[in-house]
Amino acid sequence: MLMTELMKTDAEFMDRFHNFAFDEVINEKSAELEVKPKMMAILSTLIGCQGLDEFKIMLSEALKLGVTPIEVKEIVYQAVAYLGMGRVLPFLYTVNDVLISSGYKLPLKEQSTTTMDNRLEKGIQSQVDIFGEGMREFYKSGTEECRHINKWLAANCFGDYYTRNGLDYRQREMITFCFLAAQGGCELQLTSHAMANMRIGNDKHLLIRVISQCVPYIGYPRSLNALRCINDAAKQIETGK
Repeated sequence: MLMTELMKTDAEFMDRFHNFAFDEVINEKSAELEVKPKMMAILSTLIGCQGLDEFKIMLSEALKLGVTPIEVKEIVYQAVAYLGMGRVLPFLYTVNDVLISSGYKLPLKEQSTTTMDNRLEKGIQSQVDIFGEGMREFYKSGTEECRHINKWLAANCFGDYYTRNGLDYRQREMITFCFLAAQGGCELQLTSHAMANMRIGNDKHLLIRVISQCVPYIGYPRSLNALRCINDAAKQIETGK
């Protein structure tokens, strides 16, 4: 059902939702966020919570407001590392449909900077750049039967995605934070990535603004969980633990 139809069938509800999402949230001084990162955060959040119909609507708006096709594609590609292809594939199809209907020619310019030979090395360096020197040997850690997953984390998640052009580290960590917050049940990883965000320049106040802008799309329980993780991360950084 299209939003215009909902304005007829559920006018009272839609009036309140629109007032909250597109007036109260946007104009809250404590939640202000520049348009481009706000739209990137919302798109990432909608992928994380599997909000495909709303994603279609917000994708068209994001493209009008300056988010580039390459940036959109990079958001979707990176989502696979945090949500899996099973949940991301419908969003990739949707992005392709919207871009083609908007006159863009696919495929877009390739953004990979690694090869199959150096993706592990480059991925490890990305982990170190974002999380610190303690990640240098992390890919070797763990028991023998599960060590390969930590190696995949370095080579695949970071080597295949974080090393790509199209988004910088700060943007990639922000969208990762949104993927994790929106899907829920990932509070350990969410706190870790909140710390990573703060380490590379996305401070506590920015992360709170990001979550604030996403409240209409993920609701209060996951938003409040995310705020707790932000505060926990800030405390750990402050105390050095």
